[in-house]
Amino acid sequence: MQRFHLTLIYVLPVPLLFFSLLLGPAEQFSMQDFIWAIWAWINPPHNLTAEMYNQILIMQNIILNVRMPRVLLTFLVGAALASSGNTLQALFRNPLVDSYVLGISSGAALGAALALVTHWLPVQISAFLFGILAVCMTYGFAQQRYEKSSVVVILLSGMIISGLFIAGLSIVQYLSDPYKLQAIVQWTMGNLHQATWIKVQQACIPIILSLFIMYILRWRMNLLALGQLEAQAVGVDPRKDQFLLIFAVTLATSSSVAVAGIISLYGLFLPHIVRMMIGPDNVKTVPANICLGGSFLLLIDNISRSFSSFEIPIGIFTMLLGAPLFLYLIRRYKMNWG
Repeated sequence: MQRFHLTLIYVLPVPLLFFSLLLGPAEQFSMQDFIWAIWAWINPPHNLTAEMYNQILIMQNIILNVRMPRVLLTFLVGAALASSGNTLQALFRNPLVDSYVLGISSGAALGAALALVTHWLPVQISAFLFGILAVCMTYGFAQQRYEKSSVVVILLSGMIISGLFIAGLSIVQYLSDPYKLQAIVQWTMGNLHQATWIKVQQACIPIILSLFIMYILRWRMNLLALGQLEAQAVGVDPRKDQFLLIFAVTLATSSSVAVAGIISLYGLFLPHIVRMMIGPDNVKTVPANICLGGSFLLLIDNISRSFSSFEIPIGIFTMLLGAPLFLYLIRRYKMNWG
């Protein structure tokens, strides 16, 4: 059964990416139309009428400049959020941890909102700096007289810092003019309808770099999940690995927030689905979260942009789907950890 789940997880992205290019709020292309438009782009036919030529141009523009960047950006963001949640849950040995608990998402959201209002820095850089600031504040407040802070203290500190940054975001919204306020509100709901190739380029390098770090260190997550003393006993430097992994999580989360806004609960419940399918071994769950995380968010986005005549923000969809799904998982499987 585990082998079947692994095969499904790794094979699913290819047909789903292709199928997603056929879906849209305005019109659904048939497979024949899609293949015809792509073939005409690669090998332009001769003796075309003006009407057929215009139709080909319209289809190519919709597929290549509207749907393809959105599909790729959605997959990247889904992979980043799911992998970040999996990494934090392994590091802190707590199934209720994600990037929001440490304040990373809230800090990145405040940074991005300030950049949208003041234009003092690019949105992505501002989101990353405030995400780093949130992590530093979380560890700073959690640090006591002792060298090591307990996981509970860090989590509680992260929740407080997250609340502070959410309050700051509310202040920015309150002081913004109506036009900027509307943009911030739509952005905080999480949306991908403004996806462009520029946003794909902005998010591609930092997200891929962060996923690469998580993938390289995936076997060490198993050791870190045992505790610092156990990790040191086998020659692993837990502080160095924790720093690299938290840096990767911050980079992935802030980059996702900068281009897609706040997508709630996704990094919390998706890693649980992966673990229930293939087990808790991080050597397997990290690549599985990359594939299934991107695929599942892409599936949700397909529903959000074709469910009705108007598009529902994807952050609302993940909350509506994630909350009951997470409650079901708690009740059905008792959230057995490990």
